[in-house]
Amino acid sequence: MSNEIKQNQPPRGTVKQLSKKERNAAFRRWTFVAGLGWNYETQQAPSVAYAMARALRKIYPNDDDYIEAMDNHFKYFNITPQMGNVVLGATLAMEEKDGLKATDAVQNLKVSLMGPLSGVGDSIFWLLWPTIIGGIAGYMALQGNPTGAIVWTLVSAALYFVKMGLSKLGYSSGTKLITSFSERLNIFTDAISVMGLMVVGTIVATVVKVYTPLKFSTGKVSLSVQTGVLDKIMPALLPAALAGLTYWLLGKKWWTPTKIILLLVVISLVGTFFNILGIAPAK
Repeated sequence: MSNEIKQNQPPRGTVKQLSKKERNAAFRRWTFVAGLGWNYETQQAPSVAYAMARALRKIYPNDDDYIEAMDNHFKYFNITPQMGNVVLGATLAMEEKDGLKATDAVQNLKVSLMGPLSGVGDSIFWLLWPTIIGGIAGYMALQGNPTGAIVWTLVSAALYFVKMGLSKLGYSSGTKLITSFSERLNIFTDAISVMGLMVVGTIVATVVKVYTPLKFSTGKVSLSVQTGVLDKIMPALLPAALAGLTYWLLGKKWWTPTKIILLLVVISLVGTFFNILGIAPAK
């Protein structure tokens, strides 16, 4: 029976043109599953394979070709999910054009682009965008204004169309896009990183609230630790120290964001109970 099935399969190397609907389906799969199936061995490779599966089935109707192509996409891959759309769009175009002849080129392209595009993607999508939009939304929420949450929701929804646009850009431009701008990627990444760090510093100083009501008293003289000592050394010193502690813990293997959040809750409760932390008086 298996021999009969193989005899009925199309010849090896048969390549069929993908429709716009099929390409968009592949890009959409990656958009929604980029973080699923992550593992320490191949990281995002299962998500890549899932996203490309139907498109590759169309490109490679022969089972052996399809298995070989899928195996190639199960290799190590790790990139900022949003920038992965560019890479997968380019690799899909290469496979559609050259078939299995592009196997090595596809893998080399993916490996070579993970680093530089992650630098750009992390700066924009993990640092700059959430810091600015999240900071605005959070600040408005502190003022009791729901507009910030609405803006955050709308911008997050708009990101879907940005991701789909990057996929189509990668598919239409292929490797030409990367080779043309390869020399400028580092400059762009550095500029975005500097801007993002400036925004982070501003957000920490204005949004993160840490206040201590501790006072040193000697006779009739009383000195506030917050206004008399810490603010004299550096304004927003406690928020900066808390942000530094959080970033340091994020770099530790055992600490996860959830554990850090719970730690901050415990520190707040214990600090308040012993009157070490409190709410700053209204000015």
